[in-house]
Amino acid sequence: MPGADSFSAAGGPQGALCVHGFGGSPFGMRRTAARLAARGLTVEAPLLPGHGTAIEDLVPLGWADWSYAAEEAYERLRARCPRVAVVGHSMGGTLACWLAERHADICGIAVVNPLVEPFDDGLRSAARALLDSGTTVWHGEGESPDTADPTATFPSYDGTPIAAFLSLNEGAEEVARGLGRIRCPTLVISSRKDHVVPTTNGDLLVSSVGGPCERVWLERSYHNALVDYDHEEVEASIEAFVVSVTGATEHDPCEPTEVLEA
Repeated sequence: MPGADSFSAAGGPQGALCVHGFGGSPFGMRRTAARLAARGLTVEAPLLPGHGTAIEDLVPLGWADWSYAAEEAYERLRARCPRVAVVGHSMGGTLACWLAERHADICGIAVVNPLVEPFDDGLRSAARALLDSGTTVWHGEGESPDTADPTATFPSYDGTPIAAFLSLNEGAEEVARGLGRIRCPTLVISSRKDHVVPTTNGDLLVSSVGGPCERVWLERSYHNALVDYDHEEVEASIEAFVVSVTGATEHDPCEPTEVLEA
């Protein structure tokens, strides 16, 4: 899909891994990734399996595929950079927490409207019933990206692969059980109005992590805050946090960071 490409920037010894959400792509992370690259960090924003192409590619995939891809991307970046922070939106936040639960060497995680607990039983039961009836993709009436800004556009799928959605919930359940193992600094960015992921997810994360945690509330944006009205506040908050936890220094603007797009 146009604009859904992965992002890669070769910088210094501090690294940042930026992980997008379910059904989305690195498009929403691109401005944040570019800001971090401009500060001299080595940045990777991979395209997760089944995303950014056609919705049929996502139908057969699940949590094992996305967590494996995130782990692999982190390991590659960590091999180049002794200090790495992870940034994630929605499911990307789930994966950021999952990585932090397993890698004590992660310097910090910054998550935007993260999913860290399964959706309610009624919704999941309804999804299973649809799947059992032979429906593989759910298309809601008038379904549109959850942004307050009506002009916001970004590449995303126009439906929800049901088996993949249920698998994501299994991943969130696993993550929820291990939140106390997160000891690194954590930044939680939450929209007051989120019609996709309940704000109770952020509440759970803040109350459960075992390390220092800061929360920033967004007053004008919905779930897809990285492309919504408050995107500049989101980008600036993430930049300040990642620079702080990794110890990155400002990059000389006269020596532009190499940016590679795959």
